[in-house]
This record gives sequence, structure tokens and C-alpha cells, in this order.
Amino acid sequence: MNTIPKHVAIIMDGNGRWGGKLHGRSRSEGHYAGSKTMEELIDVSVGIGIEVLTLYAFSTENWKRPKEEVNYLMSLPVKFFNQKLPEFMKRNIKILISGDIENLPKGTRNVLVKAIEETSDNTGLLSTLR
Repeated sequence: MNTIPKHVAIIMDGNGRWGGKLHGRSRSEGHYAGSKTMEELIDVSVGIGIEVLTLYAFSTENWKRPKEEVNYLMSLPVKFFNQKLPEFMKRNIKILISGDIENLPKGTRNVLVKAIEETSDNTGLLSTLR
């Protein structure tokens, strides 16, 4: 019997608090650490045979945060996918986005659309970001 779940969903909550209150760093450093954790989650999921990984990374409530923090959060997917997309292609990882991306800044939206389009034929791990 296989005990590995086919689909795992994780709410990426508390990264700013992790950085600020728990580790004496800035909230931005906490958010950056969260993006590094996303990389690790994808790596582990591929390694153990999870078929679908859903990561809830940004909710509509996050728009209420200070503008500087939201701007930083919007820069993370750009950095993440510019760095990781070639690896995702090599590892056959497919990226999907759940939710409305129309209100995202153009650069963020563009990198997400590019990730979806370039990985559309991949058949390995399906990573859905929300």
C-alpha cells in the first residue's frame, strides 16, 4: 500500500511573523524565507512522488498590508520563476495558477503566464499556486 498522498496543499502563512517576531529579522526576510521553503517543498514533492502540490501563497487579505510589503511580495514570484523555470522544465514540473491574476502588477502577471505557458506540456509534478 502506498502511503504517499497524491495531492498535498499547504497554506504559506506566517512568513512575515517568522522573520519579524520569531527571528529578529524583517518581514521581507521572512517572506523571502517562505519562497525558499516553496523551493524545498517542490523538491521534496518530486522526490517522494507527490503528484499535485498546491501552495496557497497570497490571499486577497494580503492586499491590505502596507504597500511596501505588498510590492515586495509581488517581486518574489518574478525572482522565483526567473531563477527556477529552467529547472522546472528539466524536471518536468507543470505550473498552474489558481485565482485571479488580473490585479497583479504587470511584471508579476507576465512571469506567471510565462511559467504556465512554458510548462503546459510537462507531465511530472503539478504545482498549483494560489
